Amino acid sequence: MELRSKTEQMKKILPKILPAILILSCFNFQSFSQVTNQRVFDTVGFIPEHYPVRIALFEKESFSTGGIIFLGNSITEMGDWKKLTGDSTAVNRGIGGDITFGVLKRLDEIIRRQPRKLFILIGINDIGKDIPDAVIADNVRKIIERVQQESSKTTIYIHSILPVNPLVPNFPQHYDKQTQILSTNIKLKEIADSKNVVFINIHDQFLDEQQNLDKRYTVDGLHLNKSGYDMWIKYLRDNLFLP
Repeated sequence: MELRSKTEQMKKILPKILPAILILSCFNFQSFSQVTNQRVFDTVGFIPEHYPVRIALFEKESFSTGGIIFLGNSITEMGDWKKLTGDSTAVNRGIGGDITFGVLKRLDEIIRRQPRKLFILIGINDIGKDIPDAVIADNVRKIIERVQQESSKTTIYIHSILPVNPLVPNFPQHYDKQTQILSTNIKLKEIADSKNVVFINIHDQFLDEQQNLDKRYTVDGLHLNKSGYDMWIKYLRDNLFLP
């Protein structure tokens, strides 16, 4: 009789607590999913208000396929790629403050253009946000795979992340991350090699004797000046990545 009484009580209580159980279960599953999908980090770029402005600008530009695209963050955005390359098809797809998550979100527009060459430099802002190097590399892998699947004639070039210079104190959130820059670059090369895409170790070209970003090439310890962009393009040409 006691067992039957408890069973009857449970039948009455269960409909009342079941919704709460389901909510908790969903919450736990989502939390687990976020951890396993590595999405528990701050996935918004450093200048979130700038992102939609740039996207809107991209949408207004004339559309063409088969060109060269430079894809990345502010280091890419600040480059005058048509002038630097001497190629009228060169397209600037840099967004200041962007991270790998942001690039993943805007790949549709890149793929629609079916570029013949895609130069990617991304990751320093992820590092500034303490996003682990494994997550950065995995996002770059996803970028590569999607482009390979949907723009198969595109030659992809993955740049190593550039060094920084802590002696120019403009971006302190980036300056104590030299070790992570190096470890992330190792992973980026591994990803590039495994996906048969070109890895460009531009990092070492910008180092001074103290293994920092050479002051001759930077305006603030993070971004490049004209000499920096000129040296970058020269390296691409010297290694036949550009004509």
